[in-house]
Formats: sequence, C-alpha cells, structure tokens
Amino acid sequence: MRKAKPRKRYYQPDSRYGDEVITLFVNNMMVDGKKSTAFTVFYEAMDLIKEKTKEDGYEIWKKALANVTPAVEVRSKRIGGSNFQIPIEVRSSRKTSLSMKWIISYSRARSGKSMADKLANELIAASKGEGAAFKKKEDVHRMAEANKAFSHFRV
Repeated sequence: MRKAKPRKRYYQPDSRYGDEVITLFVNNMMVDGKKSTAFTVFYEAMDLIKEKTKEDGYEIWKKALANVTPAVEVRSKRIGGSNFQIPIEVRSSRKTSLSMKWIISYSRARSGKSMADKLANELIAASKGEGAAFKKKEDVHRMAEANKAFSHFRV
C-alpha cells in the first residue's frame, strides 16, 4: 500500500493559447519525447480546423473535449465468485484524461495524410457529436446504463 498520496502535477500553459489543458493534451499526443513536434502537429490541426469550419480552432477543441468527456464508467469487481460490471462516476481528472486519450487514439486510427489532418477531422467530428471518440463515450455510458442493477455493489 502507498505511504502518501502522489502530489498533483502542474503544467506550463502553452505559448499560443495560454492553456494548461492544451499542454496536457500535447503531452498525451507526444511520441518518443518529441514535444516540439507534438506542439507543431497540434497547432497545425488548429489552423486546419479554422480553415475548414471558419470558426476558432481553440473553441472547437474545447467543445470536442467536452463532448467526449464521460460521466460514468464501469469497473469490474469480483463478488462471490462472479465478476460484475459496476457503474461508477468518473473523477474529474480521469474524465479529461480519458477524453484526451480517446480523441488521440481514434485520430491515429483515422485515415488521412498527416497526423494534424487526422486530429483536425476527429476534433471537428467530436465537436459535432459524431466520430469514433464520441461513439466510445456513448458506448461507455450505454454499458453503465445496462449494468445499473449492480450499482449497489459500488466500490
């Protein structure tokens, strides 16, 4: 068991928008420690979104993140020899973490030329309530709804 809770980390705000959540998003997107490349990809995606939708890329990114953020998830718990999927509310830090990871992973899985293009398309789709990342959130909510009968086993 842990002796003490881990300290909360604080991140530097990004240079263009001054938002710490963007830095967190870019850190999740980063591969092999190439942070400047990840920032370049992110800012390119913001510019592509602005071109395609004629709206502010930052606002669309925030809307997409909000649309993909889950409220509940299911956790597996063993009770009396059986495994039950128990719906549990998601902590706020885990909410943002899950939504970022889903957007990034489904962006990578998309077809397209560059990562910036794929990320821009996934963010536009998520902001409209479409796309694979939004579908993942809907599936998680559906799973929690289906297993609502086991909520009295809460951890």
